[in-house]
Amino acid sequence: MTVCTTLDTPLGELLLIGEPTQDGITLTSLSMPGQKYAPAVPPARHRDPQAFAEVTRQLEAYFAGEPTTFDITFTPKGTEFQQRVWRMLETIPHGSSTTYGKLAAQLGLAREHTQALGAAIGANPLLLVRPCHRVIGADGGMRGYAGGVERKVWLLTHEGVLQPMLG
Repeated sequence: MTVCTTLDTPLGELLLIGEPTQDGITLTSLSMPGQKYAPAVPPARHRDPQAFAEVTRQLEAYFAGEPTTFDITFTPKGTEFQQRVWRMLETIPHGSSTTYGKLAAQLGLAREHTQALGAAIGANPLLLVRPCHRVIGADGGMRGYAGGVERKVWLLTHEGVLQPMLG
């Protein structure tokens, strides 16, 4: 059975979807309102905020400004290539960023595979906890983000990578 809950955040209401295990919950998706390729809420689901108590605690700590390395169990779904890319995303520390080119080089990908790298990053089902927002263009440009470029800017500002805009 699939379980889900929502969490109000500065980015809007996050949708958390998971599967129960004997040890608790394994997160299968974390999505934002209006996100590209966001999963639909499965019809056979059970709303259970308590099942996500630890995930929620970690997300709330993150939004409260605590530097966070998430310690969340999740179910890896995706192609072998996507999973390779996603594991590399998990190595980008809080408060830092990398470029698509550097990430491609770390993965040993030829330049012509950069588009596939971008597609794998865009298919990340665990926004925020698998920090795809920390990948930027070589020129510092924000490029795409499934949750919206404005949210990417917010997240990077929140983490201290970008300076807040004076308004």
